[in-house]
Amino acid sequence: MIVVTGGAGFIGSAIVWRLNQLGENKIIIVDELGKDEKWKNLVGLSFEDFIHKDEFITLVLEDELPIKIKTVIHMGANSSTTEKDADHLLFNNYEYTKELAKYSIKKDIRFIYASSAATYGDGSLGFNDEENKLETLQPLNMYGYSKQLFDLYAKRNGLLDKIVGLKYFNVFGPNEYHKNDMRSVVHKAFEQVRDTGKVKLFKSLNPEYKDGEQMRDFIYINDAVDMTLYFLDKKNNNGIYNVGSGKARTWNDLVAALFKAMNEPLNIEYIDLPEHLKDKYQYFTEAKIDKIKNAGYSKALNSLEDNVNDYVNILRGKVYLGYS
Repeated sequence: MIVVTGGAGFIGSAIVWRLNQLGENKIIIVDELGKDEKWKNLVGLSFEDFIHKDEFITLVLEDELPIKIKTVIHMGANSSTTEKDADHLLFNNYEYTKELAKYSIKKDIRFIYASSAATYGDGSLGFNDEENKLETLQPLNMYGYSKQLFDLYAKRNGLLDKIVGLKYFNVFGPNEYHKNDMRSVVHKAFEQVRDTGKVKLFKSLNPEYKDGEQMRDFIYINDAVDMTLYFLDKKNNNGIYNVGSGKARTWNDLVAALFKAMNEPLNIEYIDLPEHLKDKYQYFTEAKIDKIKNAGYSKALNSLEDNVNDYVNILRGKVYLGYS
């Protein structure tokens, strides 16, 4: 049995979809559906059962899980980079992960978990996923810090030679519609172009970057999923790995690809950066992916333009999940 926590979420539901494509349906989804439309991500997926995340961790702590688990893919977390409830993030993102990791190691269960590129902070120390640099990283927000705390815990306690941590960069694609303000710019910009004919991007406050020339490592969901599942049966490949394209592109590049995919003329309005983001804004991210390549991952990634075009076709068809 494979457990996917956060299995109704963006990356989690895509992982379940891909597992189904690979013929795997002995899956337990662990999540909290709440009052948004996240439940729609489960429609069409094949799995054995759904367990609320609070019930699941209770069963773990009391060692009363009634199922034999071979793998835990832990995607469950509060991924809001603007969340201000630090205690909530400490429990939900750090303590929960810690207890689940300890249980998995004790029971000889494969454990793959989501860290985050947010742990790299402003990027001034680079985006190298070598574990000897973990202590030097300085996240800019509490979300990133909650992820950093577990990475450091795992290193201190010698867990990184037994588990896999994945630092996801800017993932975009189907099944993110429920994430509200945490949706990708592609999803938000699609709606802006559809409704107003233009896209709003933040102005740059850094003289090294012109407006819209701030850069991100954008990775399409299907590539992020393939990189994740690569480690499913690679039990000798453990530690922390970046999950990204390895090539930074500008916001201008991204929305230009969107306008082209939508057959609309380029129309960008640059707006002021909100006050609460001014000291937490990343101007450049680019995953170093040598480590995952050296571990044997060799699948080629499509271009940003092709991926945006694919996503636009899906959005136009009002499809919640599907890949070309």
